[in-house]
Amino acid sequence: MPSLSMIAINLTDRCNLACDHCYLDARTLSDGAPNELSTAEVCTLLEEIASRGTETMVVLTGGEPLLRRDLEELIAHGSGLKLFMVLGSNGTLLSEQRIRSLKAAGLMGVGISLDSIDPDWHDRFRGKPGAWYQTVTAMEQCRVQGLSFQVHFSVHAGNAHELEAMVDAAHQQGARVFNLFFLVCTGRGERVTDITPEQYERVLHQALELQEHYPDMLIRPRCAPHYKRVAHQRHPHAEINRISGNEGDGCIAGSGYCRITPQGGVTPCPYIADEVGNIRQHSFLELWDNAPTFDTLRNPRLEGKCGQCEYQQLCGGCRARPQASGDGLMGEDPLCAYHPQGGATIAPVIDAPLGWNPDAEQRISRVPGFIRAMVRKRAEAYAREQGDSHVSCRHLDELTARRFGSKPPFKPDLND
Repeated sequence: MPSLSMIAINLTDRCNLACDHCYLDARTLSDGAPNELSTAEVCTLLEEIASRGTETMVVLTGGEPLLRRDLEELIAHGSGLKLFMVLGSNGTLLSEQRIRSLKAAGLMGVGISLDSIDPDWHDRFRGKPGAWYQTVTAMEQCRVQGLSFQVHFSVHAGNAHELEAMVDAAHQQGARVFNLFFLVCTGRGERVTDITPEQYERVLHQALELQEHYPDMLIRPRCAPHYKRVAHQRHPHAEINRISGNEGDGCIAGSGYCRITPQGGVTPCPYIADEVGNIRQHSFLELWDNAPTFDTLRNPRLEGKCGQCEYQQLCGGCRARPQASGDGLMGEDPLCAYHPQGGATIAPVIDAPLGWNPDAEQRISRVPGFIRAMVRKRAEAYAREQGDSHVSCRHLDELTARRFGSKPPFKPDLND
């Protein structure tokens, strides 16, 4: 049966912002939210996910999920089922009290959207004066209260030049991960000017360079499977080609990931809007296991230059972009600047696993299931760099030490 590594649940269409690029075309508070999944329906969905195993990360998002009054109840239910519950938010409603409440319910982390180091630019892009200040205050409060957070940066032509400054700011603030999102032309995102293929390529190269400078923070392009091709071109045996793959930075739409709409529709990803069914009429697992669209994505027969490319196993292109442009799920990705060279298909780097000392094995067993494989590969790659044949607690301690010690950057005065 196909494994489900991550699922995003859009809890609501409602939002307190009006972002230019919203894929959901989320409505304002005054529009209400008809026919959203009830508390009981979401809890039943979580139980069904957990029945298959507890190695799935559940992302509760929106709209703005903090507008759901039952959010803590949903988090507590999922956490009680041993699911790894996280939140995707614009951060403006993440008060000190709310962070405490979410942590008490069992929330493991939050992804917070920030699109510029310039407050005025961010506020215009997000459609609300003061949004930048509220968002950065939320990051500071997460850091102070020990709630792990990621920064989500939506890159396009208007802010691509800020990438280095944004990564530095996120690192100083204490973010564990910097997620770099590339726009797909759906929802209100159709009205936002996207970057060119050449700019896209430059940003991916820059992201790799920045990762070298910030080894203690994961810099991860999303909806950018070309990142694997760029990394392989730069250095085929680099660590990033050993510690990641489709589970980390390739396209996992319909293969390891799917999305639930506020009304219960199931889609391969947020940017592929065509529903394969609805959990109000069918079992979620029945749809996940058997939907023809998911089968197509799990066994792709790529067309155009994607189907001719020697990097199709490492990359495979974004499947939402050709769908949005009218070429279908298997069409070539229009944002890729690479031209196939006619060589043999390049297979992913797969190393024989290293041995693990018993105490290190015991520690890795306590890592949440959905990220355990990634952490294991990272630890083994690090041990190989040290010339060691076994992974020990020393390796895990040194890797963990890389994740701490950051000082906050552009933080607001919390006493204002």
